[in-house]
Amino acid sequence: MTQLYWLDRWERNETGFHLETFNPYLVEFWPVLRLAAGSTVFVPLCGKTRDMVWLRDQGHDVLGVELSALAVQAFYQENALVPALEQLPNGLFNCYSAANINILHGDFFDLNKTDLTGIHAVYDRASLVALPPDIRRRYVARMIDILPPATQILLVGFDYPQAEMQGPPYAVPPEEVTALYQPDADVRLLAQIDVLADSPRFQQRGLTRLIESVYLLTLHHPERS
Repeated sequence: MTQLYWLDRWERNETGFHLETFNPYLVEFWPVLRLAAGSTVFVPLCGKTRDMVWLRDQGHDVLGVELSALAVQAFYQENALVPALEQLPNGLFNCYSAANINILHGDFFDLNKTDLTGIHAVYDRASLVALPPDIRRRYVARMIDILPPATQILLVGFDYPQAEMQGPPYAVPPEEVTALYQPDADVRLLAQIDVLADSPRFQQRGLTRLIESVYLLTLHHPERS
């Protein structure tokens, strides 16, 4: 899977993975993080998700990163925001900013520690499950490398028989989440919800099982690594 795949999805407006409402797992489980108002939340591969608005409304500053300029522009337009635009000194990202929501237009894998200085938490609903196995491993390794110590990650994942459907979204079972993030983080499974009965689109694609899982991951302090 290449960058062109996702850019083409946005060009063709094939964005059924976006919810019109706030993600219910975000609303239900975000309080578990006990994050102070004013903390900065990172949303990788953010697209145009309205969950960034919800996080902002909880008193957080929000930083997203997104490959598609169409997605970034759609987010601000659909939320009636007029962003300021500047190019970062490294030349790798354009930064859109409005109403405490900043989005870096560029490649997630070009981010470095400096770009994520001050991040307190991550919200990952559609990032890990959007990536095939080889890129998932690179993605997690990069996250661990560039996030500050003790960062908390609220992760929403899918699990289904991978042979029954070609991703994305891909099946990422709990044992894979644990294998990817340990020993660099504590992995806590908060909930598992059987959603197949409420997912006709996935039933039509032939799935016989569909579980959504919610995790709280906490990166270790350096002395615990």
